[in-house]
Amino acid sequence: MFAGIGIIVVLVMVFGGFIIAGGKMDVLAHALPLEMMIIGGAALGATIVGNNGRELKALSGAFLKAFKGPRYGRQDFLDTIFLVSKLMKMLRTEGPVAVEPHIEQPETSAIFGEYPKLMKDQVLIHLICDTLRLVVVSSGTLNPHAMEEVMDNAIKTHHHDVIRPVNSLQTMADALPALGIVAAVLGVIKTMSSIDEPPSVLGGMIGSALVGTFLGVLLSYGFVGPFANRARQVVESDAAIYDVVKQIIIASLHGHPLPLVIEAARSGIAHNNQPAFADVFDGMRGR
Repeated sequence: MFAGIGIIVVLVMVFGGFIIAGGKMDVLAHALPLEMMIIGGAALGATIVGNNGRELKALSGAFLKAFKGPRYGRQDFLDTIFLVSKLMKMLRTEGPVAVEPHIEQPETSAIFGEYPKLMKDQVLIHLICDTLRLVVVSSGTLNPHAMEEVMDNAIKTHHHDVIRPVNSLQTMADALPALGIVAAVLGVIKTMSSIDEPPSVLGGMIGSALVGTFLGVLLSYGFVGPFANRARQVVESDAAIYDVVKQIIIASLHGHPLPLVIEAARSGIAHNNQPAFADVFDGMRGR
């Protein structure tokens, strides 16, 4: 919603201010389609050159992230704490044999089935199950520090994968002002070839040429750059849920008491999504 509002504000303020200042929209209206074709087409072509098909598909997803916002909210972080804590408690009290069916087939597990939204995130489920599988097969000989390193690498790899389209979007934003200059230079070349025209005609042609610079800068700093920034915020916000999984498992493997395990999980969650300590503790005791 805020992305749409922001787009409207940019358009109204930029073009509204231009009109109020006495600018004539007919010059812009005449030049914008062709300038957009040059700048937008060059940006699209450069993006195709710099990415493969998978990355191009993910690029559209980066735009959607700016509109949809974060995938996870406070309740989802709370559910993740409950889910992983329940599995770790079962591992500690009932042993590896009790946990193994749940981590080998999470889609049929009654524990995982309590959290249908989390089940849709295969990266999250694999992180939980693969890690606990290592704990089970190690028969209690696993070094928590070594496990933490493995989980860090898994989270880092996933983050690198999901942030790539955001970086491509930012690269496009950085290139747009220069592509605007390309369009403007082409307009100047066209104007110079008609140097014998009267001043009124030349003025219009120069004005049209400058639209290229204007459009490139506006697209970069008014639209694509902010979209890339918002998409990065969303990716980083959702990434915190994987750190919650890591903190619970590692703190439990270290043998820390329950309050410290809870605080280890809560500490990495942003304040707007961070559940209260009492909500987590009471919820875990009730389960």
